[in-house]
Amino acid sequence: MHLDEFQSDFLTLQSEIAAGPIVPNVTPGEIRAHLASRYAFNHALPLDQVIADVEQMLRTWQVQVTHPRYFGLFNPSVTLASVLADTLVAMYNSQLANWRTSPAGNEIERHILNWLAQKFGLPPDTSATFTSGGSEANLSAVVVALTRAFPGFGVDGLRSLPAGPTLYATEEAHHSFNKIAHMTGLGRASLRPVATGRNLKLDLADLARLVAEDRRNGLAPFMVVAAAGTTAAGVIDPLPEIGRFCRDQGLWFHVDAAWGGAAILSPTLRPYLAGIEAADSITCDAHKWLSVPMGAGMFFCRHPAAVAETFRAEVSYMPKKVDSTVPDPYTNTAQWSRRFIGLKLFLALAQLGEAGYAEMIDHQARMGHVLGRALVASGWRIVNATPLPLICFTRDGIDPTSFLAALRDGQIAWMSEARVAGEQVLRACITSFRTTEADIHWVVAEMERIFHAAQPVAQLAEQAEAVAAVTP
Repeated sequence: MHLDEFQSDFLTLQSEIAAGPIVPNVTPGEIRAHLASRYAFNHALPLDQVIADVEQMLRTWQVQVTHPRYFGLFNPSVTLASVLADTLVAMYNSQLANWRTSPAGNEIERHILNWLAQKFGLPPDTSATFTSGGSEANLSAVVVALTRAFPGFGVDGLRSLPAGPTLYATEEAHHSFNKIAHMTGLGRASLRPVATGRNLKLDLADLARLVAEDRRNGLAPFMVVAAAGTTAAGVIDPLPEIGRFCRDQGLWFHVDAAWGGAAILSPTLRPYLAGIEAADSITCDAHKWLSVPMGAGMFFCRHPAAVAETFRAEVSYMPKKVDSTVPDPYTNTAQWSRRFIGLKLFLALAQLGEAGYAEMIDHQARMGHVLGRALVASGWRIVNATPLPLICFTRDGIDPTSFLAALRDGQIAWMSEARVAGEQVLRACITSFRTTEADIHWVVAEMERIFHAAQPVAQLAEQAEAVAAVTP
């Protein structure tokens, strides 16, 4: 297909999605019955017929995360270039486990990763790789940190260590670290919850207290996780202070910037990530705020020798190294077989340029500010503080679950709810570069309509409860 034709179809699809419903109305039984009636796989079907049916299912039976009024989790609208990249990758089925199998693919990924490492302020010899997502990148960080802190860990395991390792993160940190503590054999109890202040940022005094207490109790602190854009509230921990503390205490400093790390490309937002350059490792997901399809995580580490030791592998059946300066990805990543993940980000950056990407990110940040101002003007109360486009808000008399259901049932917007500072609230995140001010003002107006329409009913219910309470 010619590029112009592909682009036309892509833009048409995005326009149709923007004009259509956000949330599907379907039951598991309906989908299963549809599949059972058409796909027994006992005879061949025309491919164009199957493709049309699958596309209709995707059009009808999923939340449309590329919709400009999807204000939900970190699932972005995607660029045309990144969609084309995934098509090319599937067509050539590149295998990036070994450099010699796909020299072009490996060098393209190295090129874009080195460029991003420089943006983060990491040294030229930083080890970097694309991952399936942020969870794999965070897992890599923990395992590499263990390997570097405890030389016997890689060969003899945790049982050989003289003390139990502990790592530190706030309750606002991504819950992948709970899984990672379980999977690595550290145990979930090894993940120490650090207190947060009223701003939901990591409390450095509490971190120091926990580390000192654990050392007195014969444990072995080895790692601190700081967030650069938490999932629930978009909080950025005090990175410079945490970095200094980790250097002073000999602890690994990991920054989970899975979503917020994209801000490094924005001259306006970059100052909020000050201190990230001191990290021992960084997680950043291109499939969150860099607007490429799932999944495209990235893991950066300033200690290439520790990465090589952690993921080393010697096998006879893989092609031999070209030379010692060219690492084979299966020896410096948790993955073995590796899809050509990085092409989607490479093509998008090549087409837009750094300035184009910065404008996309800044636009979404501006839309976040527009949403915040519109909510406050309408009487809502914002409960988080972040420069990133994520707003947590509430209002007296609101039930978040039922209110969100009304928004979805009316195809007004898709938002989520979150627990912030002990309060269950509404959560809206701008994830699409297609979201406009008109979208936001319309959504807020509709929210006002729904809220005020529900008030007489709520007041009647309260009156009935009060009467019942005093009636013998």
